[in-house]
Amino acid sequence: MNLLDALADRVLVADGAMGTMLQSVPLSLDDFAGLEGCNEILNVTRPDVVRQVHRGYLEAGADAIETNTFGANWANLAEYDIADRIFELAETGARLARETADEFGDRFVLGSVGPGTKLPTLGHAPFAKLRDAYAEQVRGLLAGGADAVIIETCQDLLQTKAAVLAAHRAMALEGRMVPVIAQVTVQTTGTMLLGSEIGAALSALEPLGIDLIGMNCATGPAEMGEHLRTLSQRSRIPLSVMPNAGLPELGANGAEYRLSPEELAGALAEFVSRYGARLVGGCCGTTAEHIRQVVAAVREVPCGAPVPVPQPGLSSTYQPVPFAQDASVLMIGERTNANGSKKFREAMVASRYDDCVEIAKAQIRDGAHMLDLCVDYVGRDGAADMAELAGRFGRPRRCRSCWTRPTPGYCAPASSTSAAGVRSTRSTTRTATGRTHGSCRSCDWRGSTAQRWSRCASTRTGRPAPRRGSCGSPPG
Repeated sequence: MNLLDALADRVLVADGAMGTMLQSVPLSLDDFAGLEGCNEILNVTRPDVVRQVHRGYLEAGADAIETNTFGANWANLAEYDIADRIFELAETGARLARETADEFGDRFVLGSVGPGTKLPTLGHAPFAKLRDAYAEQVRGLLAGGADAVIIETCQDLLQTKAAVLAAHRAMALEGRMVPVIAQVTVQTTGTMLLGSEIGAALSALEPLGIDLIGMNCATGPAEMGEHLRTLSQRSRIPLSVMPNAGLPELGANGAEYRLSPEELAGALAEFVSRYGARLVGGCCGTTAEHIRQVVAAVREVPCGAPVPVPQPGLSSTYQPVPFAQDASVLMIGERTNANGSKKFREAMVASRYDDCVEIAKAQIRDGAHMLDLCVDYVGRDGAADMAELAGRFGRPRRCRSCWTRPTPGYCAPASSTSAAGVRSTRSTTRTATGRTHGSCRSCDWRGSTAQRWSRCASTRTGRPAPRRGSCGSPPG
């Protein structure tokens, strides 16, 4: 039985944390081959420790385990100067999980793909570079025997798209198709790190051919309920949810997670009965005992999936934009089309990109819900023009109050994505619901969800070096 057939038949329970479990083992620098904090190298240097974590969850009754490959990507491994080992570490991690799972009979292996520390929406790395590196990782997971690919802890929709497209490319290259699971991370602010609402994530990711969508990390189950409800009302595909063991608290030994196994089990049982979650598990701070309690709690719970009412539309970085507008028809601004606007075309040909951005902003002020960005013009390099203009339309802007240039710890303006993948701007000062908001870490200017800022405590003069949290994710 494959994973999707099993999910149609019953609720599956995945394992819990890998990173925090590895941190609980007394490992030396030699165990990490001198690469302190690189959990993925343990697949080679200490496979016994990785197997021990897998075996603990399988003994607790988990139906599926995740590979120790969360950080086996270009962004993370490049920090250790071992980016050339992506395939090796992914394949080895998947093989360890496969061999351990097979000891327990009919169990599944989920190939873990984490986000890395580079967010393409903020210009940290080119989309194509991230996509190709993710494809190499997924090829390794497939070669090692993964039953599915789980793209998790996603904080940037563009990064998530790169990973999903990479998974499909890798499967085509390997001649083997497996389900793709996409899980986004919603902060305590109520949005993803860059300000995306859960509805925006659904609108942007569901059309890409994923098989499950859900949430993991950042918070405990108490903070996830409302977002999961939104997914249950709109999603055409099954849901997954893997919370932390509550919100992390700073203790003597670093981050501590205080949600008890009984509390996690009760919350996930409710998610199954109320929102129809089909794949449940744990993230940071969860242990084998948490999973044992979850298995017992959801075993007899009827799945209460509501009948979803999909909402066709597009998505900006921040919000979904439904095609059906309550107060008017859907307005599409077309003056950012080089074949339809002489003013826009002349500005583009002369490389007056700021003028192009002003044309786009003027259309938003006039009531456009989305923009038609077309750069095709005889004699021009369309790919370069699109990269330049789409990047500018979605580039982080300065704070309107203190005029600080945002870093990855600051804001990103709204941009929407068409079915063809072309991003077009939405107003950074006015949303579809008429809200004019934003906030700045450097001054007292505050606002709402139209222009979120990340929780990273960056300063005006720079940003902190990338760090990895207990699950391997960037700070925030």
